[in-house]
Amino acid sequence: MKLLRDALVLGFILVAAPSQAQELFDRLAQTLSLQSTSGASAARLSGTLDLEAYVFSQPPPGLIITSSQRLFNPRLSLYLDAYWGPRVYAFAQARVDRGFDPSDQDLQGRIDEYAVRVKLRDDGRLGVQLGQFSSVVGRWSLRHGSWENPFVTAPLAYEHLTAMWDSAAARSTETLLSWAHLRGTPTFAQENADRILRLPLIWGPSYATGAALFGSSGPFEFSAELKNASLSSRPQAWNLDRDAWKHPTVSARIGYRPSLTWNFGLSASTGSYLQPSARQSLVARSGLSDYRQTVVAFDATYAWRHLQAWIEIIHGRFEVPRVGLADTVSSFLEVKYKLTPRFAAAARVNRQTFGDLRDSRGGTVPWGRDLWRVDVAPSFRFTAHLQAKLQYSFQDEEGRARIHHTGAAQLTLRF
Repeated sequence: MKLLRDALVLGFILVAAPSQAQELFDRLAQTLSLQSTSGASAARLSGTLDLEAYVFSQPPPGLIITSSQRLFNPRLSLYLDAYWGPRVYAFAQARVDRGFDPSDQDLQGRIDEYAVRVKLRDDGRLGVQLGQFSSVVGRWSLRHGSWENPFVTAPLAYEHLTAMWDSAAARSTETLLSWAHLRGTPTFAQENADRILRLPLIWGPSYATGAALFGSSGPFEFSAELKNASLSSRPQAWNLDRDAWKHPTVSARIGYRPSLTWNFGLSASTGSYLQPSARQSLVARSGLSDYRQTVVAFDATYAWRHLQAWIEIIHGRFEVPRVGLADTVSSFLEVKYKLTPRFAAAARVNRQTFGDLRDSRGGTVPWGRDLWRVDVAPSFRFTAHLQAKLQYSFQDEEGRARIHHTGAAQLTLRF
């Protein structure tokens, strides 16, 4: 609670004395910046302090891990940006929080991103990048940070937990339906018990490790990457280890920007979604590469004056021997409108559906519950360094007797 109190006091100072606060942040920016005498090389440290609060009905929504119906989640993020001449750029992100996703764990520190990007041409139209960084698939990862994201949470595609596990392969359709809690009448406690085993379609920005190639030509842009883990892989799988490159994931995106208003893109990705520990559950004479996740996605962005809109349609397929092809489609439409220079409002409609599998009775059954989720989020920027967001979400799943409600608040200090 001391962190919350100190942040609120600092926020009050920023609002009550904006000119003095701006001078303070200007001096801080100078202190955290270095530059060579020639100006060819430079480095800067910046960051954000996020204070998040959630209230929800059980089970917790998305990737939140807690047995309570309330959660306070502080997060300190530090960003390092460095330049060496006109062609080399490096960046890193370190965080202190309760885990990569909101949880009730103790505070911990870790490095989430680090990479070096090299321009191969003077005009910057071709470059390579090495390290641990967000995926090129889709466009949401470009604005997933708390300062850029109009919402507190991620879209459904990037956080809704499906029935697929990465620690074991489903041996039958009935097993997968059991993991989806579609058999019997499971309690919320039972559904909460296996949350740490389940995978979303895409795990947040997917900071896997690897190499990427970027380029552009006229209105077209392209990117391709080779990573050590699939899009659905959990954060623990993103780091390098002895099995890192035995089952790589390949992803690519091609974009088309006909004007400053519109941007369109098509993405694709394929890779094994199982961890090495799942080998004992595999079908005889099969390997991890026989259990693949394939993703095809379309994205579009529109921006005009005070209006911004984003749309993504993502088709995911998990290959499961003995079971079949488990398909799911997740889509969302986000709209943000700046009502005043400081006040903005955003709304997002999410939808996810699940394909049918043949069960032991000879019929077909979906391997997950189709669902809708609607998010609304007003935000207010007190200064260039302080903003607040509120969010309300309601989620309706087929076969559920009630709608799931979630409230969230976020205070962000940027320095």
